[in-house]
Amino acid sequence: MLVLAFARMPVAFAMAIPGFVGLALIRGWPAAMSSTASVIYDAGFQYTLSVIPLFILMGNFVARAGMAHELFRAAYTLIGHLRGGLAMSTIVACAGFGAICGSSIATAATMAKVAYPSMRKFRYSDRLATGSIAAGGTLGILIPPSVIMVIYGIMTETNIGALFAAGVLPGILATLLLCLAVGYVTWRDPEAGPPGERSSWRERVDALRGIWPVILLFAFVMGGIYGGVFTAAEGAGCGAFGAFMFALARRTLTWKILVEVLAESARTTAMLFLILIGAFIFANFVNFTSLPDDLKRFVAQFELHPMWVIIAICTIYVLLGTAMEELSMILLTVPVFFPLVVHLGFDPIWFGIIIVVVVEIGLISPPVGMNIFVLRTLLPHVPTGTIFSGVMPFMIADVIRLAILVAFPAISLWLPKLLF
Repeated sequence: MLVLAFARMPVAFAMAIPGFVGLALIRGWPAAMSSTASVIYDAGFQYTLSVIPLFILMGNFVARAGMAHELFRAAYTLIGHLRGGLAMSTIVACAGFGAICGSSIATAATMAKVAYPSMRKFRYSDRLATGSIAAGGTLGILIPPSVIMVIYGIMTETNIGALFAAGVLPGILATLLLCLAVGYVTWRDPEAGPPGERSSWRERVDALRGIWPVILLFAFVMGGIYGGVFTAAEGAGCGAFGAFMFALARRTLTWKILVEVLAESARTTAMLFLILIGAFIFANFVNFTSLPDDLKRFVAQFELHPMWVIIAICTIYVLLGTAMEELSMILLTVPVFFPLVVHLGFDPIWFGIIIVVVVEIGLISPPVGMNIFVLRTLLPHVPTGTIFSGVMPFMIADVIRLAILVAFPAISLWLPKLLF
């Protein structure tokens, strides 16, 4: 499977082919074909998976409605006058946009169009400007709703609403640490992030009034899920409809744009479902082997403290993140690592947050940081090396955050226990 993946075969087929052939060698070709057909059918008609296209659709409508501009403007009026304030405003706006988008790549791409011109205007260094956008974009998969959390919850049969709740405090912690990273960069080099113009209190109040649709949509979707009014799938449907109505009210939708949004959502959904089908086929093969039990026995013989096992798993994820994109990492490794983590007595919700945080590091780590290549495409005049060097302080901040969340699981588990 790894050979096929590193040979640049599409990851869906890199997982499906070894899974199908391996299952055929163990159970026979008729059983393998029957199992594969069942997996494809179940993936297409599984009700819980409907949350994925609906959250994707909601994020696309939100992006077209121009809500990112209001979020950035509100953050800028509050902290834009500080040294590095525009970069901090970008990170705060990314956190807000991630709360109604759920996609890291979409968050980074949107904020590159919104924030980079302003930072360019105030003569921010390209390193700080692109680094803050790429790192801030990773918040899109941690702050709920998150497509990655949905996929993890479906694969491990973990409560998706509890996973969403678990991402709130780590998301706030991430925002603070990334802003501190901006402060460190501008402390070392004040010219990298000169202060912007100070806004009056009237301008601040007007800007905050402009973000009420974002707050309302987030409160409606997350409040409904946490309050038991509707399920995660129903919440995603309500969120998509709400985002559609906001885009319609702002007159940003035309028939052409509506078709583009639906087509883009369909393409993204098709890609994710194809990868999911490949992952399910591979997971079926793994379940028929003795690999999970063999891994438990292998770890048990060393009599290691369970936390050392978690540290080893996190190290493996960081290394994989330098060569693979985030969804592939989760789908390839969760069937193997999750039984071991549960066997060691760790909470599946906490482990899900740890995986998302490690995946965030992978999104900005060389040489295959997806957010970096998104920025490279949108900002062709900025060299790739400049973007990679710009994200290094933010990667260090993310590693510190990972260490804090591993050392203090209560940060992730307090809110889910309170709500559920």
